[in-house]
This record gives sequence, structure tokens and C-alpha cells, in this order.
Amino acid sequence: MFKEYDPLKNKIFRVMDDSGKIINPNWIPDIKVDEIVTAYKKMLFSRVADLQIVSYQRQGRIYTYPPNYGQEAITGAAGAVIRQNDWLVPAFREIGTMMAKGVSLKEIFLYYMGYEEGSNFKNAEQVLPVSVPIASQLLHAAGIGYAIKYKDEKKVVFAFVGDGGTSEGDFHEALNFAGVWKVPVIFIIQNNQYGISTPVKMQTASSSLAVKSVAYGVKGLQVDGNDFLAMYRAIEESSKLCLAGEGPVLIEAVTYRKGAHTTSDDPTKYRTKEEELLWEERDPLKRLKGYLISKDAWSDKEEEKILPQYKEEVDRQFLEAENFGEYKKEDVFDHLYSEMPDDLLEQKNQYDRFLQWKESRLNNQKK
Repeated sequence: MFKEYDPLKNKIFRVMDDSGKIINPNWIPDIKVDEIVTAYKKMLFSRVADLQIVSYQRQGRIYTYPPNYGQEAITGAAGAVIRQNDWLVPAFREIGTMMAKGVSLKEIFLYYMGYEEGSNFKNAEQVLPVSVPIASQLLHAAGIGYAIKYKDEKKVVFAFVGDGGTSEGDFHEALNFAGVWKVPVIFIIQNNQYGISTPVKMQTASSSLAVKSVAYGVKGLQVDGNDFLAMYRAIEESSKLCLAGEGPVLIEAVTYRKGAHTTSDDPTKYRTKEEELLWEERDPLKRLKGYLISKDAWSDKEEEKILPQYKEEVDRQFLEAENFGEYKKEDVFDHLYSEMPDDLLEQKNQYDRFLQWKESRLNNQKK
């Protein structure tokens, strides 16, 4: 695979076309149809959740949120391959893989509501919380990979970043370190065409993002990120290489962010309706659904039956998060250091004095 689709050849790896028809049968992954159905259901649930979160945000019930809409095949495929003992190092558009690892939707809600508990991941092993500074998580992934290799463990690190993150120094430092030490890390670039509003062509003069792997001496691959079967096969092969000590691997998953960058963004300011309609034809769920229907493994009737159940479950977990309780002011300070330094303690004391002043002022106004 990595020879045939060498990034220097400017070939993109695909298994199915935009309608779900197989066009590259030699590379169909060894996965049962019922397992693909399960993966499709998880992708569908992820989309339902994503769309409802945006609705909650518009109602003022949750803070700023970065939609995953249109990128479900990438995180769905990763979620189908990743094992319990593998590490997941997300960016912020990977709810599909996070839920596959055991992170609850309620915890994701709590995170975007500002609760520390939203990063606890009680039932998910070896998942890092979201690292807000762009691409900084890749250094963490490279370090975890180095530790895995040092301890001679059979584990793989799945690390995600957006196309905008490839313009950050942390991306290049992580790739360089990983390449030198041959750590078991799969770096997955979710190339959704825009770093907020900056198109990829204005971020790099390279022929692709996958070709950046060549400079660091690591294996690279450009994959149709809306093709579930192609993503599954690419990630599966990359995982095997990492477990055999031949990692790391850089995958550029070419996709499209159908929603806004975040709920604070207006994509109509920088992209056209024609472009959106073009990518609508390449929708990952539509393509995989077409494939499953051709195999008599799925139908519109089954989907219509299951969608209300998904919406009800999303609402249930959101209401649990919404009624979680008052945010404790101590959480702002107590989770940064094992022992609170003096300057942070002073900030905490200043905030306490402010709250006392505020309460006193409100009481005086009532009089």
C-alpha cells in the first residue's frame, strides 16, 4: 500500500466511489458486513449527536462547540480499529473515536459546558483530554509513543490534528522526533480543507499534506477521508506497521467540514454554495449507506426506525449533563498543580474577595 500510494506519486487511496460502489477491490479490508453495519450505526449516532449539540448551543444551553459534521468516516474507522490498550490523543473533532474508546456523550457535553469532570473519562482507558493549543497534542503523542517503545509494549498511539495544525511548529517537531525514534504513532490529519477560514492552498506549497512525511523519513499516505473502507484499511495497515516496530505513519485524510469551524464561525464568509454542494455528493454516511444497501445489509426503513432512538438517547445524556450541578469555583484552581503555587493561591484569594464584594453589593442594592 505505502509503495503503491507513495505521497510523491500524488495518488489518493480510495476503495469506493462517491455512491458507495467498490472501485478498488484489491484493497477491500478484511471486515465483516455486520461489523460495517455496526460502524455505520456509530457514525450515524455521532452525526445525530453532533447536530443536536449545535442546536443546544444555539439555544444557549452549551458553550462554543466545534462540529464534526461531515468527517464521521475518519473517526468511525479509527474507532473500529483502535483497541482498548491503544492510546487516543484527540484534537477536538473526534467524538466518534472518543465514544468508541468508552468516553460517554455526557462527558463530552460536560467538557463543553466547562466542567472539569468532562475530561475524567471514567470508563475510557488511555484517552487524553482535548489539548486546546493547536497541534500541541502531537508532542504528547510522540512522547507516549517513545514510552511505549522504551517499555517494549504492544500498543499504538492514535493522534489527530487538523490541516491547520500542520502549519504549527509542534506538528513538525513531533514528526521529526517520532521519525528519529521510530515510535508507534499514527498521525492522522483531518484535512477538512480549511484552517478556520484559511484554505489549504494558502497554508502550504506542498502538493499534499501527506508528502510532508517524506522529509521526516516516515511512511505517509493520502486517503479519501470520506471513504470508510479506505480509512479502515489505511489505519489497520498503519497499526500493523506500528506494532511491528516500523512506525510512525502519517495519514492525510481528505474530507470536508460540512458545518462551521465552531459555533462562533460563519463559513458563508469564505466558501461557496457550489463547493458545499460538490462535497455533499461525497458525504461519508451517504457513501457507506449506499454500499450497505447494495449488500442488502441496510435500508432506509431501518434507519428511520433507529433515528428517533438516537435522538432520545442524545437528549437523555444532555439533560443529565445539564442538571449536573453548580460549577465549583475551586475546580478553576485545584486541578492545575499537585501543590498550589503561591501566585495561583493569591489569584484564588483575590477571586474570593471579589465574590464577597459582589455579594455585599447585591445585598446593599436589595436594601
